[in-house]
Formats: sequence, structure tokens, C-alpha cells
Amino acid sequence: MCDKNTWKYIVDIGLLISGLGVIVTGIVKFRTLWHLLSININYEAMNMGVYRIVHDWSGLAMTIFVIIHLVLNWDWIKGTTRSFFKKEEIKVSRKKK
Repeated sequence: MCDKNTWKYIVDIGLLISGLGVIVTGIVKFRTLWHLLSININYEAMNMGVYRIVHDWSGLAMTIFVIIHLVLNWDWIKGTTRSFFKKEEIKVSRKKK
């Protein structure tokens, strides 16, 4: 069984790969962007169904990886949030005096 840091690394690589899949296919599918940039792309010659499938599955994978990432880092998120609000409470109480 892998330790927590190894799982974090695997999840982060998954986030990187799935994120790139979403970004690249999203840019290709974004016809308005190409029109605004005056770049003509022959969409009829492209198999947009493949781009849609890759985009959708990459998005689903990225969502799953984000959830796992949040679970693996939950203690850090809670601690950081607490320390942030404690600092804010100190600032507010100093201003009142």
C-alpha cells in the first residue's frame, strides 16, 4: 500500500493529465474564440465527436481527482482555514481597543 504522499503525487499527476485534456479539447471546441482571433478551422474535416468524448471523460476524471485531492488534503485545509480566521479575529479585536 502506498503512503499518503505517494497518493497525493498520483492524484496530482492525474489532475495534470485530465486538466490538460479538458483545456486542449475545450480550446479546440471553442469556435467563438477562433472566430474572434480570425483563425479559420475546418471543423467539417475534424472528428468533433472524438474531441467531445475526450473532453467529457477528462472532465469527469478531473472532477474525481479534485474530490480525492480535497479528501487527501482535508486536514491541511481545515488547519489553514482555522489559522486564517484566528488571525482575522486578532486583527478585529485589536482595532476595537
